[in-house]
Amino acid sequence: MRKQWPTLLILTLAAFVDAAPLPAAAPRHTADEVLVVYNADSPVSTAVAKFYARKRGVSKSVAVHCADSAISTANETILLADYEREIDGPVHAYLARHREINFIVLTKGVPIRIDGGATGSRDEHTTGTLHPSVDSYLAATGYGSIKRAVRISIHGSGADGFGWLNLYWNQNVPFSHAAFGGYLVTRLDGYTEADAEALVTRSLAADDAPSKQLPEAKVLLDVQPVFKFNSTDVNRQPLPVAGPILDESDYGSWNADMVKAGNLLVSRGIPTELDRSEAFIGNRSNLIGYFSWGSNDARYNGKAYESLRFAPGSIGDTAVSTSGRTFLPTTGGQSLIADLVAHGITGVKGYTDEPLLQAIASPSIAMERYTSGFTLAESMYAASRFVGWEDVVIGDPLCRAPAWMRKDANSRSHAKHH
Repeated sequence: MRKQWPTLLILTLAAFVDAAPLPAAAPRHTADEVLVVYNADSPVSTAVAKFYARKRGVSKSVAVHCADSAISTANETILLADYEREIDGPVHAYLARHREINFIVLTKGVPIRIDGGATGSRDEHTTGTLHPSVDSYLAATGYGSIKRAVRISIHGSGADGFGWLNLYWNQNVPFSHAAFGGYLVTRLDGYTEADAEALVTRSLAADDAPSKQLPEAKVLLDVQPVFKFNSTDVNRQPLPVAGPILDESDYGSWNADMVKAGNLLVSRGIPTELDRSEAFIGNRSNLIGYFSWGSNDARYNGKAYESLRFAPGSIGDTAVSTSGRTFLPTTGGQSLIADLVAHGITGVKGYTDEPLLQAIASPSIAMERYTSGFTLAESMYAASRFVGWEDVVIGDPLCRAPAWMRKDANSRSHAKHH
């Protein structure tokens, strides 16, 4: 999604576990299904892994040795040969012995991008190497040997490349590696070690949240009407992808998907602000969900974006090409999901390089699954069309929405629909 507006920038870890019990409201999936992958050459990565293992009761991990991406943007990218030797090799060997693993968690300090992947994107009209995210490449582990898996060419928005159609796309049953292949890969990352660890704290806080709705908590869906759509588009969302992509989908389709998400949430009694004005919405607190165009919004306001604050259990995505291009402080360029992490979001999806609009999470699927009791990882992956692509899902994969948000909750009221 290139900017369209000229005025805008478009091991085992047994030693780490303090025998902490699982949260009282344990999800259907358990810590036994989670593998933590951390960079033993990164103090930050190791610390975050210890923290997560202790808090979530995770005892399975793999220590990798690679450049520390927590200290340099240059280290956020890893050559394919180094990735295969230093990350994929140890992880693949562990997974071959542990068939129970469904989720993989990477911690800050593990690189985010591969230079030279077999899938991923590169600039259009170039013969340069492909650059998938490390996370999404891991998520597609084993796809090459699955008969029903489909590898497609992807073109548009100034990018060319290849990706796999996600076999868990739009599924409404719990994920398992045995049933769907691949893995649901998430990452604990942010500008700082504290930001990465806060993701875990917020996930556990959501587990422990009372069934009563939090004061003023709501989902914000910031539609931009300049990217036109019509009412007939809403029920058609989310649009499926079955084969090669020749161009980016129309911006109106994601607007329509946000509207569909808003209608769904209101029908479930979940407080929702579906904003249809041209203004870029800021100054909102206790957000439990957030989808917007970020800096691709025709009326984007950086101060408004920075003013957003989130409640424990919140999830979201922004339709921004490079929202996950770095997890280190930087200036300029498009809006970053690391800012949302710093401001309290619990789970968020982003992209290391150009993904096209088709790769952005479907708001209607993500929020329907999440409010039906699916985990953060399941909700975000069910809402994502591709793996082996540019996607990065931030947060604890086992996180679930607070009880008051879920369909089986006893208390729902006061939906606000704009």
